[in-house]
Amino acid sequence: MRPESRARRLWLVLAAALLGGCAATPVAPWERGRLARWDMGWDPDPLQAAMDRHSHFSKEGTSGEIGAAGGGCGCN
Repeated sequence: MRPESRARRLWLVLAAALLGGCAATPVAPWERGRLARWDMGWDPDPLQAAMDRHSHFSKEGTSGEIGAAGGGCGCN
């Protein structure tokens, strides 16, 4: 088997595997209530998420969507 053929076959198998995961599975009506719970969100605890964001931009000296950058001491 030629190396080009092997590489092409590998790419086709990889593409088929990746594209197979793109199937849109509808959410059943009885599952929507479970997915809409507060603890299923990206940030289940908004206060803790805000504190984590503040700590991150204060210590790293970065400015995200929150405002100006900090100096690294965490006191702003």
